Amino acid sequence: MFVVCGEALMDVYTGASTPTGLTLDARIGGSPLNVAQGLARLARPVAYLAGLSTDAFGERLLASLVAEGVDTSLILRSDAPSTLSVISLDASGVPRYAFHGNGAADRQLTPENLPALPAATRVLQFGSYALAVEPIGATLRALAARERSRLLVTYDPNVRLNVDPDIAHWQQVVEEMVSVAHLVKVSDEDLGLLYPGETPEQVAARWLARGAALVAVTRGSHGATAWTRNAQADVTTPKVQVIDTVGAGDTFQAALLTWLDEHDALTPEKLAALDSASIGALLGFAARAAAITCSRRGADMPRRSELD
Repeated sequence: MFVVCGEALMDVYTGASTPTGLTLDARIGGSPLNVAQGLARLARPVAYLAGLSTDAFGERLLASLVAEGVDTSLILRSDAPSTLSVISLDASGVPRYAFHGNGAADRQLTPENLPALPAATRVLQFGSYALAVEPIGATLRALAARERSRLLVTYDPNVRLNVDPDIAHWQQVVEEMVSVAHLVKVSDEDLGLLYPGETPEQVAARWLARGAALVAVTRGSHGATAWTRNAQADVTTPKVQVIDTVGAGDTFQAALLTWLDEHDALTPEKLAALDSASIGALLGFAARAAAITCSRRGADMPRRSELD
């Protein structure tokens, strides 16, 4: 079983003015939630470890997980509010983001209320801002460190400066997680924010030296590259009519994990032993999955049958 750890939220888009206020369009969001649902759509057994509110937004988030077949037994419910990311357009049409998350339900995981992992757990997937805010951040980082000798730990930084604009803090969190993760997937955009003076190749080499078995870097329309200590492969991005890129990175991560599961490679040793041809096949599968998501509106991730 995969256990995906992190936040869930609502992206709230502001619409037209009304005589008494504004119209709002709230959409299910959160990178870890997307990864969990992406794994479920790719026919993987997956549980979601997170905090969810008992408010109307939290109920909708929970219902979406249940509908996708995600195991929700590890979710902590509380009466703290749901996190909202409010998106509006200024007079020039440029989006503005207002993040409302302090004290929200998805931050409420602590060592004391952290649920026990199912016996069937094989992989712990971490990512996004949940690792960088408290108390959940310290709780999840400690969980990753505690379980790395027993389970495969995977990580996608998914930097969100609208949550925490402090790059130095993000660097600290990322380096701590990289020191315990076996697989790290990161976008070139995040690398540019975190380490503007280093190339992706340099960062990957440093992370592999620190203990990662596989590092993958996505480059949007320019493809993806991955490295182990002994092999490397590149793939191009499949050509599709792009509607939007929402959820593409999360789809890529879910597809990476699916391919590794289907090829019996979900251990640090087997990750490290992948040759260039296998790495290329892994990246190609993930790139095809992400391209399907890009061809549809929103984080509408593919089913396993769509990749056959």
